[in-house]
Amino acid sequence: MELPFPGMNPYLEAAGLWPEVHHHIITQIFAQIQPQITPTYIARITPYVAFERIDLGSARMMELPTRYGCIEIRSLDAGELVTSIEVLSPANKRSGSEGAVSYEKKRQELFKSSANLLEIDLLRAGQRPQLAGPLPEEPYVIFLSRVELRPAVEIWALPLEQALPVVPVPLRMPDPPVPLDLTLALRQIYRNARYDLQIDYQSDPPPPELSAEHAAWVDARLRACGLRG
Repeated sequence: MELPFPGMNPYLEAAGLWPEVHHHIITQIFAQIQPQITPTYIARITPYVAFERIDLGSARMMELPTRYGCIEIRSLDAGELVTSIEVLSPANKRSGSEGAVSYEKKRQELFKSSANLLEIDLLRAGQRPQLAGPLPEEPYVIFLSRVELRPAVEIWALPLEQALPVVPVPLRMPDPPVPLDLTLALRQIYRNARYDLQIDYQSDPPPPELSAEHAAWVDARLRACGLRG
């Protein structure tokens, strides 16, 4: 079954699915990038653990350690960090949590370094990464901080109804950036993991609640794909 949405599928944000989805996204990004950057650079998946809240019912919550990963692109000769690629997790976006504080500290350290930072936020819930100016109101956002353009940050605001972009992954100047096709990655993930068999499209997507306009679009899209009666 093919991905029923042109870009991000909001049903993949469900707490029970997201850690696995995150792992698949990181793996697909790695698979796309690695052949394009060798032999000058090497990509590595760097694991980390974040504490995520699990709903136990009856207004009870438990925080459990959850394994995630980010991608580091390093120069092959000196091993220097060139670009960090982050796919945000709920812990990164939960205001005041240890995970959010730790992630913001990492961001600020990268901004002061000679490394580029690509942040991919495919979660509607939570607080977005901090920037000096106002942030877009679209459900998904990508941020790119290039060393040579700081403090300016490039922003892709991603509507629910559109495909995810092909974004540039910067390397060391004068080497050109390499393309990352996020829609292709999502389509491969959805197909390979058979999420069509795991998602109940008769129900609404996980919180936060969609606007009336977006809910109507999702309903029409699912009916057109034969996934909702």
